[in-house]
Amino acid sequence: MRQEWFDEARFGMFVHFGIYSVAARHEWVQSYERLTDDDYRQYFEHFDPDRFDARAIARQAREAGMGYVVLTTKHHDGFCLFDSALTDFSSQQTSGRDLVREFVDAVRAEGLKVGLYHSVIDWHHPDFTVDWNHPRRDDENAAALNEGRDMARYREYLHGQVQELLTQYGRIDYLFFDFTYPESRDGWAGKGPDAWDAEALLGMCRELQPDMLVNDRLGIPADFVTPEQYQPTAPLVDEQGAPRVWEACQTLNGSWGYHRDNTDQKSPTLLVQMLADSVSMDGNMLLNIGPDGRGAIAPRDARTLDEIGRWMLLHRDAIVGAGHAEFTPPREGVYTRRGDRLYLHLFSWPLGFVHLPDLAGRVSFARLLNDGSWLKTSVPDPDQHDTHMTPTLQDEGTLTVHLPVQRPDVLMPVIELTLAD
Repeated sequence: MRQEWFDEARFGMFVHFGIYSVAARHEWVQSYERLTDDDYRQYFEHFDPDRFDARAIARQAREAGMGYVVLTTKHHDGFCLFDSALTDFSSQQTSGRDLVREFVDAVRAEGLKVGLYHSVIDWHHPDFTVDWNHPRRDDENAAALNEGRDMARYREYLHGQVQELLTQYGRIDYLFFDFTYPESRDGWAGKGPDAWDAEALLGMCRELQPDMLVNDRLGIPADFVTPEQYQPTAPLVDEQGAPRVWEACQTLNGSWGYHRDNTDQKSPTLLVQMLADSVSMDGNMLLNIGPDGRGAIAPRDARTLDEIGRWMLLHRDAIVGAGHAEFTPPREGVYTRRGDRLYLHLFSWPLGFVHLPDLAGRVSFARLLNDGSWLKTSVPDPDQHDTHMTPTLQDEGTLTVHLPVQRPDVLMPVIELTLAD
């Protein structure tokens, strides 16, 4: 199956980079601030990615324990990071560099899977019609701006650029389209699958890259679904109850593109908890970085990734190749499972003991994963009444794991349990 590598990897890096990174106040800055093409042009003219180092980004991803990297080839503003024959609104024109080429080569060299993001929206293209997301939606003559615009010509352009990406860079493992919005708002119509001719676009993807994973954001079913900036609460299933392949895409600070003044940074501890939570429900997590206006990984992001990498170095087995476990976890955390190993990710550190329902007699060995140190286990003894010494007031079938008082000095402790059956 085409998603086997995806299910194995569990953890990937998203990279949002473009001329909005020079603006440094969110990748939607052109829409949020209703900037005209002339207003926005300054960021194009001053785009100089002299510190964009695709090899450093790929290496950072690998060292953080990630198995794949996804780069924005074009965001909603229409600016391309690749050498497209269909537009001069690109990094090739501003800096003489095909950043997608550099990225693809670097990611492959690190042994990681190659992912590309491509927006089906394009505020720069003269045939893309004004709608409720468009920067020109509040102009006095906004409705008149659509006179002469032709979405058929835009679709031809969109399909042509996707064809370029899927034929000029070798094997692509993953394509993240963004996004479809069919509902109407504020008197404007949205854009559904017909706006992109989604069936034909997905068909072209299947023809050109038959082993490539494609997400669900063309508005039609594809290979996986992409909850954004929230965590599901249970494994995802379709209408028939069959499991769905899914990936939670998450930011470090609520912004995808570089946002200099947004310091609402998620902690490394929270992020590894989110990662474990995703894997416990048979999902992946795609964690975003937004390189700065010169293309460098922001120091605050690098520090976070370094801490996650140190945790993954010791706890990789509990994430990579792991998935949902059928057992009910204790209140302190979540389970993941890989073969005969059950991993308890402890979001909080209990005092002395952690009690595991229905695991009595089913575990042959318990240890802390960070240092491999053995942990004593016990089961309830109905004849034992000295409750101040031994935890006996547990349901039958409960396995008690005895813990040191001192919490291990890692972002999130993990207990590895070897299943006897």
